[in-house]
Amino acid sequence: MTAPVATAELWRTLPAAHQPHWPDAAALNEVVAELHSYPPLVLASECDIARDRLATVARGEAFLLQAGDCAETFAGVTVDRISSTLRVILQMARVVGDSTSLPVLTFGRIAGQYAKPRSEHTEIRGGITLPSYRGDAVNGAEFTLDARTPDPARLKQAYLSSSATLNLLRALSSEHVRPVEFFTSHEALLLEYESALTSFDAGTGKSYDLSAHMIWIGERTRQLDGAHVEFASQLSNPIGVKLGPTSTREDVLRLVDKLDPRREPGRLTLIAWMGTGVVRSRLPGIVSAVEGSGAQVVWVCDPMHGNTVVAESGHKTRDLPAVLDEVSGFFEVHRSLGSHPGGVHVELSGDDVTECTGGGITVADLHHRYETACDPRLNRRQSLQLAVHVAELHRSSPMAAAAGGLVVSGQGRT
Repeated sequence: MTAPVATAELWRTLPAAHQPHWPDAAALNEVVAELHSYPPLVLASECDIARDRLATVARGEAFLLQAGDCAETFAGVTVDRISSTLRVILQMARVVGDSTSLPVLTFGRIAGQYAKPRSEHTEIRGGITLPSYRGDAVNGAEFTLDARTPDPARLKQAYLSSSATLNLLRALSSEHVRPVEFFTSHEALLLEYESALTSFDAGTGKSYDLSAHMIWIGERTRQLDGAHVEFASQLSNPIGVKLGPTSTREDVLRLVDKLDPRREPGRLTLIAWMGTGVVRSRLPGIVSAVEGSGAQVVWVCDPMHGNTVVAESGHKTRDLPAVLDEVSGFFEVHRSLGSHPGGVHVELSGDDVTECTGGGITVADLHHRYETACDPRLNRRQSLQLAVHVAELHRSSPMAAAAGGLVVSGQGRT
């Protein structure tokens, strides 16, 4: 059943940032209508479970590991790629969990992360100007007019690729002696796609975006008067919001009021990416303001986006020591304020890529296996180094010691 226009469709009356310029509106409408008829990728009951699990993090009783590819590709929907990504996430969770007294929740940036916001609408190479690559759900990475022209048919391929990925994740998770509880998440950037997979339950009066268990709003689309925030405000999914270094207390408090008006633990996750040189000075005021508002949010550190640089070789990269230092600063801020450093959100690959420096990778190594479709990712070894660092920080946290021995139950749903 379709949600009332006055609520679910209000986002259409507001400015929507970072949407593709689809050249054929009729083709887009046809694809969106077809997506409306497709089965959901996840169940509303699973979204409720995800929100309940996140509530334990908001209360300081668990830790969140949210990780996966920067930008998934259709070509990357293979058994090896998906298995290696899941494997490294679960290994990281075990490292953190075995070293602390807190259960670790695992949320993947997977089965839907097929679109990316871009700073520029166009890209110039050799005097030729073409539309920017916006992720496989929109256009192709190849620098040709045909590939770079946004194609609505790719939205259907994004759905099918997400479905195939979810099927494999469910199968892999069930293979464990003790079934693994693994949830999916992605940035809800393409509003036509997200809306097409949104379902309204007349019995409960709730709407769910059933493209993933959790969705988040990016730093570039979190305008309070924008379409993305309005769209998310109508959903019952757990919602995340990325907060960059320009975030202010006033901005964040208004977002909390809009997205979590009833102050429900587990409803809202605030994902801060400040940069290693800014996190210790910018984050405390925001945390203090939100904690003082009575909201019980999940505080998460994204140590990747604020530490992106361009190497002399021309490769966009991130340095592992800077990533680790931002995580340290994040923990320091929360310890000083008595709040819970609830999790980390990282872009990684289960393969031996050479996209971030540190952990044995130098600038001279970047070209060897620089395979990302967008931003640089940690490789398996670097990811595990990050997990060890988080474990060491959390093991010494008074909050972790106070939560000793809590176990989160579950049936291993993906």
